[in-house]
Amino acid sequence: MSLIETKEIWKSYEMGSTVVHALRGISLSIEKGDYVAIMGPSGSGKSTLMNLIGCLDTPSQGEYLFKGKLVSQMEDDELAGIRNREIGFVFQTFNLMPRASALHNVELPLIYNGTPKQARQEKAVKALTIVDLADRMTHRPNELSGGQRQRVAIARALVNEPSLILADEPTGNLDSKTGLEIMQLFSRLHKEGNTIIIVTHEREVATYADRVLHIRDGMIDKDEKITTAEKVANGTTL
Repeated sequence: MSLIETKEIWKSYEMGSTVVHALRGISLSIEKGDYVAIMGPSGSGKSTLMNLIGCLDTPSQGEYLFKGKLVSQMEDDELAGIRNREIGFVFQTFNLMPRASALHNVELPLIYNGTPKQARQEKAVKALTIVDLADRMTHRPNELSGGQRQRVAIARALVNEPSLILADEPTGNLDSKTGLEIMQLFSRLHKEGNTIIIVTHEREVATYADRVLHIRDGMIDKDEKITTAEKVANGTTL
């Protein structure tokens, strides 16, 4: 059973008298332990696809199965549970609470799902340790660099030990050196068994993945395996 399976999914929007098709019949499978990049120019549909995979939106047509269950048949509380426990989100803009410490930011998903305080703090400390930020857990976001803030966001995504880490342009607000460090962190997390999907428009970022889905005009233009030789050539191996 695939972790993620989509069957001929469409996403359409009505804009006045016009219907815009953001996705046009996308079928794909992603297995547990995969590392996939979704690439495409602005307006290609890659963000729409990410929102559907993350259960933030639903398709207009077609089927989306998460762990073999049809997402369209799930109740709102079941969908909320998947978003909280099964999927760890990492955003380009970090989405951290500015007045909360790194530790409290990482704890947030656990607060929402009712994890007791001691267990919550232990898990948050563990997640911050994984991303090499144990010595910054009392700092607020404005006391951290951009790279450190993104590490806090990654720790928050990891804290529930999710089935999937979904990252939207995770290096978009970072300089090239810091972006490299973040991508090396994702590579390490993948080697440790995490399933990762990254949405990006940068080829250099995509080559950290093992597979790249090229989206154009709402369709999969190419489904490409990244070879070890290309990873070595681009310096994207650990």
